[in-house]
Amino acid sequence: MQLIICEKPRVAEKLAEALGEDGFEKKRLGSVSYFELKRRGEDIVIAPAVGHVYSLKSSAKGGGYPVFDVEWAPAFEVDEGAAYTKNYVSNIAKLAKKADTFVCACDYDLEGSLIGFNVIRFACNSTEGKRMKFSTLAPDDLVEAFETAGPLDYNNIWAGETRHFLDWFYGINLSRALMQSIKRAGIFKVMSIGRVQGPALEILTSREREIAIFKPEPYWVLSALISEVKFTHEQGRFTELEDAEEAKKRTKKDGTVEKVERREFTQPPFPPFDLTSLQVEVYKAFGFTPAQTLEIAQTLYEAGMISYPRTSSQKLPEKLNLPKIITALAKQEKYSAFAKHLIERKLFKPLEGKKTDPAHPAIYPTGIVSRLGERELKLYDLVVKRFLACFAEWAKRESMKVVALLGTEKFDASGTRTVEKNWIAFYEPYLKLEEVTLPAFAEGQKVAAEKIKLEEKQTKPPSRYSPASIVETLERKGLGTKATRSGIIETLQKRGYIEGKSITVTQFGQTVCGALEHHCPLILDEELTKQIETEMEEIQDGKLKKEEVLEEGRQVLGKILLEFKSKEEEIGKELLGALKQSENNASLLGKCNKCQNDLRILRSRAGKQFVGCGGYPQCSNSYPLPQGALVKSTSETCEKCKTPFVLVIRKGKKPWKLCLDMNCETKKDWKRRSDATQASNGTVTKQNTTTATTSSTTTQASAKTATPNTTQATATQTAVTQQINTNTGSNTITPSTPTATQQTSANSATTQTSTATQTQNINLETPSSGSALKKSIKPAKRKTRKKSDDASMQGEN
Repeated sequence: MQLIICEKPRVAEKLAEALGEDGFEKKRLGSVSYFELKRRGEDIVIAPAVGHVYSLKSSAKGGGYPVFDVEWAPAFEVDEGAAYTKNYVSNIAKLAKKADTFVCACDYDLEGSLIGFNVIRFACNSTEGKRMKFSTLAPDDLVEAFETAGPLDYNNIWAGETRHFLDWFYGINLSRALMQSIKRAGIFKVMSIGRVQGPALEILTSREREIAIFKPEPYWVLSALISEVKFTHEQGRFTELEDAEEAKKRTKKDGTVEKVERREFTQPPFPPFDLTSLQVEVYKAFGFTPAQTLEIAQTLYEAGMISYPRTSSQKLPEKLNLPKIITALAKQEKYSAFAKHLIERKLFKPLEGKKTDPAHPAIYPTGIVSRLGERELKLYDLVVKRFLACFAEWAKRESMKVVALLGTEKFDASGTRTVEKNWIAFYEPYLKLEEVTLPAFAEGQKVAAEKIKLEEKQTKPPSRYSPASIVETLERKGLGTKATRSGIIETLQKRGYIEGKSITVTQFGQTVCGALEHHCPLILDEELTKQIETEMEEIQDGKLKKEEVLEEGRQVLGKILLEFKSKEEEIGKELLGALKQSENNASLLGKCNKCQNDLRILRSRAGKQFVGCGGYPQCSNSYPLPQGALVKSTSETCEKCKTPFVLVIRKGKKPWKLCLDMNCETKKDWKRRSDATQASNGTVTKQNTTTATTSSTTTQASAKTATPNTTQATATQTAVTQQINTNTGSNTITPSTPTATQQTSANSATTQTSTATQTQNINLETPSSGSALKKSIKPAKRKTRKKSDDASMQGEN
């Protein structure tokens, strides 16, 4: 019996459908499905894994560093979050007892090769087997891959294993070092850094510094409006105002057209997608992050609709049978006209890019159709149109440049227009070309300037990286792999080093980078990381042995860690100072509308978050906040009540804006909706009324014992007890879905109800006041895990 190991359950089922000559039988062992079939009289069983079902762990006890003694273990033994993998490993182990041949049918890359081999050697107790290689889950491709399966690709396996070992060495040791340093300074915080994380953070921090030190410089642009076309002085920018003004004086309104240049040219289509170019284009078109794009593309691949997405190739080789794919796409209504155009003209030779990948071609559609969600439809449409466009005729465009002489000064204007769209029509709406058609100027023509204008402008700082552009930069610099770059950026965000779509390095992230630059610069060294990637390729090519590369990695990292340990306390103090400052900054929301001191997020002794004024005790202004939610500043102020807007973020819910004043007139709509809810639900029960009253009384009593400022306490508590959820049984603030025109009011308030409709679920809280308020004025503490777990940092390069 042959036992075929697949990387995912969905792939296993696709393979069973392709190989079963008389269908297949789906069976279960516990909660895990597997598939039995016959092919040419031979029994075949196909069993799925779920990605990496084996993980690295330290074979030594304790959490110190350095540590280089590691071993493979079932993932469920290493990480509690991987408990679901246990049944898959158990299933394969039981099936393996009846098998005499093992086949790896995991994704054809280093990760897939290692996943399959680990299953074969640990669950099946073998080191030999066959390797299927395929780029799509189309039935024909899967059958061919099975029929032509060769021996296991050991070089890929050893390269993949070496990368995992090195990533573990760097990730775990460096992360433990960082955490130990800040622990010595007095706090616990989960931190991480790795061989790709470090250089990535350094690239982002360098850009942050460039922006911070940038000083805008003025320059001047002289222009003339002729026949409603803006002509610009031939010098472009004037760096001295005096020169610009002199040029303006020499400019006359009446002039002549000195030169007209027309040039027709062809514009080739874009090459087919590799993963990085797909991630960049999807971010531009739909705003999906690189990680989201990879996830969606993987879904399309597993549905059999596109080829394997983790590729660096921009090539579409003939062996893919491109005419067959185009013919299949012609049967899909949306793409029928474009596909038929190519078929009629026999346009089957694509324009390809320069990038190659030894394992996979460029990303292309297979012609297979399946039901898709909204995001998958968008991505599929982009891939199909890019694929078809690269076969189409080149576009024809025309450029025109006109030079006008006004007095003694020359001004020019340029325009470009599309004469024949050709491939551009295939790729619409994803290509937006600037179309500027100039009037039919002729050389020697008399013209008159309708307006002559001198404008002062300023140079702009370098733009920030987006999630897509930083992934593109990492690829260009040879850092990370096509499959891991997007994950690196997400890890930096998760650790609080960076934030935002236009990526900003936080103060804490900048301090982490600065401390490493100062004390252990090798951690951030791009060349060291690129060297490791080069060595992985040499292992794949059989030019280097795994053991050589690992030994070199241990020696280099050992020196780094020795240096780090000698400066551990100093680094910890730097990190702690930055962390406190970062938390302090994050707690600031804006100015108090009563005294203009800072309003900030604070926590009471009971752990409840609220907003207090930095001018306390002279100013006792405070506001309640939703509990159990992350609250962030928006740097915006409500026009009505002049209090700051905050962004309320709850897990699994869409973030929404809230102005702090519970009596703001923008909340009138909430009051009406609340009253309508009460009317539709009938009168409130006596039990609920009693509960709410008891809650209010208890809290007010607490306020009296805690502070002499009972007037403010009562007023504040009244505001609190009025802000409750009209949806009984929920501890969350649940606003109605706002319309576009209601966004400001609907997203800036909690449901406001009358005292008669109060329930037991009060979800906005504030401190009582007085001494209780004084004791509770401290920045909101961040939530931390109880303990660090090496598994949480595995794979974070």
